[in-house]
Amino acid sequence: MVRRLSWALSALFLASACAGSPSAPPQADQQAKRFDPPAPSKGALYVYRSGLMGAMRPLDVSLAGGASAQLGYNTFIRVEGPPGPIDIACKVGGNNPNSQVQIQDGQMRFVEVSMNGWGWTPTCEVAEVPPDQGQTAV
Repeated sequence: MVRRLSWALSALFLASACAGSPSAPPQADQQAKRFDPPAPSKGALYVYRSGLMGAMRPLDVSLAGGASAQLGYNTFIRVEGPPGPIDIACKVGGNNPNSQVQIQDGQMRFVEVSMNGWGWTPTCEVAEVPPDQGQTAV
C-alpha cells in the first residue's frame, strides 16, 4: 500500500493575478521563480495551470492530505514536504482525474494541470512535465 503523505502548503502560495486566484506579493513570486532547492529533508512540487481553455474559470487542485488551491489561468503553487509519493488531483464539473508523483529528498518536480473541452463537458488533466518545461511555464 502506498503511503499517502500530508503536504501542507508552504508560505509560498503563489498565483498570478487572474480569474479569482489570489496574487502573491511580487517578492514571493520572484523568490519562487528562482527555483531554489527545497529545505533539507524535503522535496518541492510546483503545480501550474496552462492552456487558454476555460481561462476565466479556476481549476480546483488538491494534494493528498487535504491541501488545496484554485488555480486561474497562468498561475502556480509551490509546496514543500517530506520525500515520497504525492497524489495530485484536479476537478472541473464531475471530472476528477488524479496522478501521483514520486519526490526524492532535495528534488523539485513539476506538474501541469489543464482544462480541455471534449464534447459538452469540460475536463481537466494532470501531467508531470520535465523540469525545463515546468520552469519555462512557471
